[in-house]
Amino acid sequence: MKGLRVLELSEALNVDSSDLLAICAILNCKASSRLSMLSFEDCKKITDYYEKK
Repeated sequence: MKGLRVLELSEALNVDSSDLLAICAILNCKASSRLSMLSFEDCKKITDYYEKK
């Protein structure tokens, strides 16, 4: 398994998938839709971002 889909990560973090896609753009993660796959490194960057918020 390569990682998680944007939709799966948004459900895990309890955030809207469109908000998560905006964060992906800020963090330069390659995600263009809710079904885009995120690598484990990208998932870690995103969860770290939400923890700092």
